[in-house]
Amino acid sequence: MSEEITRESMPVDVVVVGGGPAGLSAAIRLKQLDEALEVVVLEKGSEIGAHILSGAVIDPRALDELLPEWRETCPLAEVPVTENHHWLLTRSGKWEIPHLALPPLMSNKGNYTGSLGNLCRWLAERAEEMGVQVFPGFPASEVLYDEAGNVMGVATQDMGVAADGSHKPEFEPGLELHAKYTLFAEGARGHLTKQVKARFDLEAECQPQVYGLGIKELWDVDPGKHEPGRVVHTQGWPLSESGTWGGGFLYHQADSQVALGFVTALDYANPHVSPYHEFQRWKHHPEIASVLEGGKRVAYGARVINEGGWQSVPKLAFPGGALVGCSAGFVNVPRIKGTHTAMKSGMLAAESIAAAIAGGRELDELAEYDAAVRSSWIAEELQKVKNAQPLVAKFGEDVGTMLAGIDMWLRTLKIRLPFTMKHHKDADSLGRADLYPKIAYPKPDGVLSFDRLTSVSFSGTNHEEDQPCHLKVQNMDLQKASELGLYDGPSTRYCPAGVYEWIEEGDEPKFVINAQNCVHCKTCDIKDPNGNITWVTPEGGGGPNYPNM
Repeated sequence: MSEEITRESMPVDVVVVGGGPAGLSAAIRLKQLDEALEVVVLEKGSEIGAHILSGAVIDPRALDELLPEWRETCPLAEVPVTENHHWLLTRSGKWEIPHLALPPLMSNKGNYTGSLGNLCRWLAERAEEMGVQVFPGFPASEVLYDEAGNVMGVATQDMGVAADGSHKPEFEPGLELHAKYTLFAEGARGHLTKQVKARFDLEAECQPQVYGLGIKELWDVDPGKHEPGRVVHTQGWPLSESGTWGGGFLYHQADSQVALGFVTALDYANPHVSPYHEFQRWKHHPEIASVLEGGKRVAYGARVINEGGWQSVPKLAFPGGALVGCSAGFVNVPRIKGTHTAMKSGMLAAESIAAAIAGGRELDELAEYDAAVRSSWIAEELQKVKNAQPLVAKFGEDVGTMLAGIDMWLRTLKIRLPFTMKHHKDADSLGRADLYPKIAYPKPDGVLSFDRLTSVSFSGTNHEEDQPCHLKVQNMDLQKASELGLYDGPSTRYCPAGVYEWIEEGDEPKFVINAQNCVHCKTCDIKDPNGNITWVTPEGGGGPNYPNM
């Protein structure tokens, strides 16, 4: 049973929901423009960086604009990219695409490889030095509106609520932060971002957002095999055998460590596809295995990635707030980069907010921010690649990649083709189970490949067990009749953490949700064929605790 609570409130100038690169860049830029502004950053992870997961090869363009001296103290500066390779994999071999054949935007010259989580920790330190209040372990769970319907802040999650909704002895009510402006920087498929998009119809004139599921591991490898700054991207096998598309990455970072991962586009049709097991297969390719053999896995995680591109960017501003970073969807899919565009969007939002507050405007719609993004280098960069993802999705990896390359080359040469391709929602692409072959994935060997629960133990994931489940199934009868009956339970395969199970209980199947395993990837919120599962924020500090992902 639920109980009535009274929350305290805290007035601030700006509240930023999310301690990722976009949110922290916005906070820093606000303080650069007006050090008197009261700025609060809320982060649901136990610490800044705990929920941050990316490859990552980072373009420093926005970082150079925000903090030009960053190379003097930032850990990202340790490993500049020295080599750039793009491989087409077959089952046992590879073809390397010549660098000269790739559009110039695909170059990694001048970029850096390292931990995005550690970059965010460094940005948070800079923000706090400037007077920003950074609160990790405090997820924003509710959007607050004034009488006119303007966003006026957020409320943080109540702590100490039992699974039945009652208050435990250690119960603490959430805090309401009342702000002149609220920035949503939750990352891809943000819980509150979904709500404000719907309330203000922000996606009325854009294409649906589409996603890929990125799964990542960190390995300590044999120093003799380590080449700092070497960057490899792959496509082709094994997804070419599963009727879907995506690709892998392998980045040689600092301290004899390699970051490797695999992205599977979530528009696949065969419900028997398991992105997790595709990643495990990929690690056994001879070119990948040769780097890992003799090494040791030290971390694991997963997160969805925006893949919609420019045509899926929604309206960015609404009364009292705005979307920044991956909440809006600024990932450059062919480059597999979004940190620089996310940071720039946060900076542009901060500039609009600072000017609005200085001009006496509060809870207004920041139309100038939306306009600034659409005339910035974010727009220029993303427009060059806007057809790449949908071309591959429509024509398949082989033909689609060739067409995408031609399209990007023409746009690089300022030959603008007079069309923009469209998307469809990832859940809509899933087919009935009886129409597609089952896939026999190899069993993990415990050396290069592993089972999901073992992998989750390398993510540092932890949730308070006696709390309301943060994975909400709206209609359990529909889940049984459709998700299981028609699609053969794809949730048991698309989830990279083993959260969902269908088990026999008597004569009836039962849907079991192991919410304590959840790594907050958001795949279920996207790929459930009926939109029947909704991810909401769990108790503060829950979820993965990534050290340097």
